[in-house]
Amino acid sequence: MTLSVAVQMDPIERINVRGDSTFAMLLEAQKRGHALSYYTPDKLAMLQGEVFTTAQALTVRDEVGNHFTLGEAKRRPLAEFDVVLLRQDPPFDLSYITTTHMLERVHPKTLVVNDPAHVRNAPEKVFVTEFPDLMPPTLVTRDLAEIKAFRKVHGDIVMKPLYGKGGEGVFRLAPEDLNFGSLYDLFAVTFREAWVVQKFLPNIKHGDKRIILVDGDYAGAVNRVPAADDLRSNMVRGGTPKDTQLSAREKEICDRIGPALRERGLLFVGIDVIDGWLTEINVTSPTGIRAIKNLGGPDIAALLWDKIEAKRKG
Repeated sequence: MTLSVAVQMDPIERINVRGDSTFAMLLEAQKRGHALSYYTPDKLAMLQGEVFTTAQALTVRDEVGNHFTLGEAKRRPLAEFDVVLLRQDPPFDLSYITTTHMLERVHPKTLVVNDPAHVRNAPEKVFVTEFPDLMPPTLVTRDLAEIKAFRKVHGDIVMKPLYGKGGEGVFRLAPEDLNFGSLYDLFAVTFREAWVVQKFLPNIKHGDKRIILVDGDYAGAVNRVPAADDLRSNMVRGGTPKDTQLSAREKEICDRIGPALRERGLLFVGIDVIDGWLTEINVTSPTGIRAIKNLGGPDIAALLWDKIEAKRKG
């Protein structure tokens, strides 16, 4: 089976090929003989209800500084492609939401990974709230009185933007932290939407586990250990990847959320688990594929393309 595959992503010249999951997916697709095309979200257009993009044929190589070649830019109906990989990074803002509306016009005849309607309706820190018993105590609000009441009960808390990414804007506030008022003011003028307030989990020092699910099934995991002087474990923030195995609790989490992912067409998902507590369900542009393989884990890119090919055959 040869598929015509378009990838909607951020500028390809800017990616770090050693750790980029999208790049791993492209390498595997090319290895299987699929025809690759590349475009950035700003190249989408909708004319009389039909969605077009200006795309370029793409060849990839696993070579730092020489990782891609692009062909001539051509305007094409998006419906001509068999598969579209929705892989631009957050922020999950109105621009991102607009692309999901456009991609929804071609899905599922053209298979969009992940389903754009459910990407739109299941942002990372909102979708997870459908499983409150799996989460640490969590409040979503911008109301000062609600935050004060939550803080009185839980003491040590974390505040973060509801639509943040990559560990940006994540703050820990100890029970007597005098920065609370200033931080509240900063969030209030910076973010129009609500933000997330959670009970601080001290075992974050031992790692924040990124678990990958493919079509709702466990595929692999990496433990991201934060630097000694940082709260955040994201690898882009200095977190160190470590190999890991799933605990019984983490297996339970995967089993619980798997059916919901399959129902929504969320084929490639990365969840975050700290000390047995589910904190995020990442559906927009999950990462972790290369780190898991580099640590001796499974080739998740191959598992993903097995699923995509099976769906196209079906």
